[in-house]
Amino acid sequence: MDLEILISFIIATATLAIAPGPDTMFVLIQSITYGKKQGIAIVCGLISGCLIHTTLVAFGLSSFIKSKAELLLVLKLFGVGYMLYLAYGAFKSTKVLNTDKQAVKRKSLWALFKQGFIMNVINPKVSIFFMAFFPAFLYSQTQSLVLQFYTLGFLFMLTSFIIFSMLVFFSSSVAFILKTNTRFEFVIKWAQILIFLGISFFILFIN
Repeated sequence: MDLEILISFIIATATLAIAPGPDTMFVLIQSITYGKKQGIAIVCGLISGCLIHTTLVAFGLSSFIKSKAELLLVLKLFGVGYMLYLAYGAFKSTKVLNTDKQAVKRKSLWALFKQGFIMNVINPKVSIFFMAFFPAFLYSQTQSLVLQFYTLGFLFMLTSFIIFSMLVFFSSSVAFILKTNTRFEFVIKWAQILIFLGISFFILFIN
């Protein structure tokens, strides 16, 4: 087991969780508008949904990787390409944040949990992302691939939960920054681009 790879995976996951995306922005807006409990409910739903995608990737990719070792390099290149695609999408986007309160309706905590779960499960981009991201961080030559994918999935979920929960906790501070700093969106946009570019470089040269 290569602990350095696992540590690198946690760092990369934390970096990606910080990068603003649809899920991150939804959690942030819900927390700003209606409070921290609602934000945590969404976070729990989103993170729970990752278990479904982890299972699909674990059992789907494991058989392919076992059948052809060269596929791992192909998957890494796919991961790099996908990260570059995300960076390009961030570059072309004209609106990073949407703080329109009318876009978010108040719901019960259970309803918000289910919404977060369903939002994650029905989004095929999450599975595609896992397929692009996880193979670059396989950390053992002896441990089964399924177990490695589940380990990475658990670390991804735990790290993302911590980062998202911190975002919820500091949502009021973020709201204050949004109201007082007109350049905040510009900074977030380019931070997001640099994060995706950095992760693509990381995937390409790890191992």
